Amino acid sequence: MTPTLVQHHPSAASARTGTRAHARARDWAEIQERMLVPLYEAVYERLEVGPATRLLGLDCGAGLALLVAASRGARVTGVDSQPALVTHARQRLHDDGAPGDGTASVLCGSPADAADEAPYNLVTAFSPIGCAARETDWIGPVLEEAVPLVGRGTPVVLTGWGPPERCTTTGVLRVASRLTESGRNPGTWRPALRDDLEDVAARAGLKPDGSGRVACPFGYGDMDSAVRGLMSTGFFDAAVRATDPAQVEKELAEALHPHQRADGTVWMPNVFRYLITRKP
Repeated sequence: MTPTLVQHHPSAASARTGTRAHARARDWAEIQERMLVPLYEAVYERLEVGPATRLLGLDCGAGLALLVAASRGARVTGVDSQPALVTHARQRLHDDGAPGDGTASVLCGSPADAADEAPYNLVTAFSPIGCAARETDWIGPVLEEAVPLVGRGTPVVLTGWGPPERCTTTGVLRVASRLTESGRNPGTWRPALRDDLEDVAARAGLKPDGSGRVACPFGYGDMDSAVRGLMSTGFFDAAVRATDPAQVEKELAEALHPHQRADGTVWMPNVFRYLITRKP
């Protein structure tokens, strides 16, 4: 008897999930990630990042912060748990020519996966802390793996949202909490707290050694780009699960309307913080 060949295909739900992940990663890479470039540049300038720098980027996203450091001559390694973002980061750095000379790599996983390339003399966490309930929790295990990869006195940079009154986007993000609560699920948004970064540093056993604030306005060419960019941040994921994507996008656009200018662009001034800590 000829054996039957059984072919396994991803379920429709899995395919849709994968498609959404890639679309969101694309929107993050093409629209949203660049909003934080002033933050990257301020940190790199203060710490004199250059050819002597061996950088480990935590939760590195689509790799733009790594690319900025590599352009200053640094050797960079990034780690991220989202395969779609890692793909974008690798493409971005490869297009720049960095991997060809061994100065850049991006790994899908956690800091432990980057142990072979240690030691590092700078660690950055440019995924801003704050504005989401329990958001400070994700970085604890990440730092626990990363800190052993550096020597005593090595700077570890934490970043976060500035005071709510200095961040225009704060009012827009409240949509996520309201929609989530309307779906009878716990809210996932909260205002950034003054000591968020210091609390994370204390729990990780890191010593603060300076801080700063950087203006990072969110600017978009049109309303569609603004909605797609903000949806790519992950802040609205719980709201989508509690309601549906169309409703979230509709209410997000309504919240953004006051920030749309006469030429159709959307502009929201914001301030972000960074905290330089060191391994004792």
